[in-house]
Amino acid sequence: MVSLAEKLRECGVAGAGGAGFPTYIKAQSSAEFVLANGAECEPLIHKDAEIMKHFPEGILAGMEAMITATGARLGKFGVKTKNAESLAALERHANRERIEFVPLGDFYPSGDEYELVYSATGRLIPPAGIPLNVGCVVNNVETLFNVDRASRGEPVTEKFLSVCGAVRKARSFWAPVGMTFRELVALAGGAQVADPVLFVNGIMMGSMSRDFDGVVTKTTGGLIVLPGDHYLVTRRDRSIPEMARIGKSACDQCSYCTEFCPRYLLGYEVQPHKVMRSLGFTTTGGDIWNQWAELCCSCGLCTLYACPEDLYPKEACDAGKLSRKTAGLKFIQQKPVQVHPMKEYRRVPLAQLRKRLQIEEYEREAPFEQPEIRPARVRIKWKQHAGVPAEPCVAEGARVSRGQTVGRAPRDKLGVSVHASMDGVVARLAEEFIEIVA
Repeated sequence: MVSLAEKLRECGVAGAGGAGFPTYIKAQSSAEFVLANGAECEPLIHKDAEIMKHFPEGILAGMEAMITATGARLGKFGVKTKNAESLAALERHANRERIEFVPLGDFYPSGDEYELVYSATGRLIPPAGIPLNVGCVVNNVETLFNVDRASRGEPVTEKFLSVCGAVRKARSFWAPVGMTFRELVALAGGAQVADPVLFVNGIMMGSMSRDFDGVVTKTTGGLIVLPGDHYLVTRRDRSIPEMARIGKSACDQCSYCTEFCPRYLLGYEVQPHKVMRSLGFTTTGGDIWNQWAELCCSCGLCTLYACPEDLYPKEACDAGKLSRKTAGLKFIQQKPVQVHPMKEYRRVPLAQLRKRLQIEEYEREAPFEQPEIRPARVRIKWKQHAGVPAEPCVAEGARVSRGQTVGRAPRDKLGVSVHASMDGVVARLAEEFIEIVA
């Protein structure tokens, strides 16, 4: 009998909510709890709320499959109380003997797995550790939906996502993997601004792009369209050296970035204000100050919310982590992890964050409405997941059908298979992607 883990690998299931970690590895583990992450805390994006509302049975079936595979004694489902319709839909179908619900507030970043594990179990993941270190396996809700599909032999060929922001009709829908961002924006009625810029996967932890020919991958959670002269665009347009130069001249060590840091408030040794000293306004070097960046989760609160001078502590932390990794240095926290007594009083409500980001005017629902989608071509990347890229197993000119395996990861390496998202002909096998035309 084929194991669930093998089905997940072959069907190409990877984390749909973030880094794309291959889910078969989690299915092979032993855990006490399986956690479903339905927090969805990125401002403006509402796709997880929609998939929970419209596809609760599949999500819960995937969760039960993971509970069985890992031998967990219980599933814990984290969902925000504000998403009452989603919660009601899930509760109607849940096996309450195996799954209990964990109500979450509308705060950022409640979807961080360190936060979710603590909220659901009261346990603190060891510094630089993973949820499994405290008996937990965490999966995004769409990932669990894909687990259920894979258990029945259906591979990942489409992505559930939202298109929102400065568009005429914000909406959520299933899109074929490899479809272009330009086509997605058109399905949302097009941009409402003359110089649109994309935030892919969110404003806080996503990337900014002007490439409307970029394509959907298994980790694309949504697109946010903003005007090119928006405050967030002009901030992100600065180069890293420019960000560092501004920080070097202006940081007054107020420590607000640290005092609002979610990881610091959980008890981890993350102190962005000290990392800012690595920019060169002290006589000591980055090798001293960058150690306080290593446990940073890059949530962006320090840069986009906490800093009163609009500096870039998150980017300083990113650079600090890279510097230490390149130098082969590893920070080991000496103090026991202990939750800060002010943690519950320093939460950042999403409504307040949206105001700080100057995006409140774009906050609206993105209801699930499935359009008819027939792309003329798709470009499917070989690497849409953590690990090694998939390797082609079809030739140029070959006719392929939707769901057919077109690439496989080496058996001895971390990775998952890649599948055709439409019927067509293989027009091109490039180093980074396969192109299929209708």
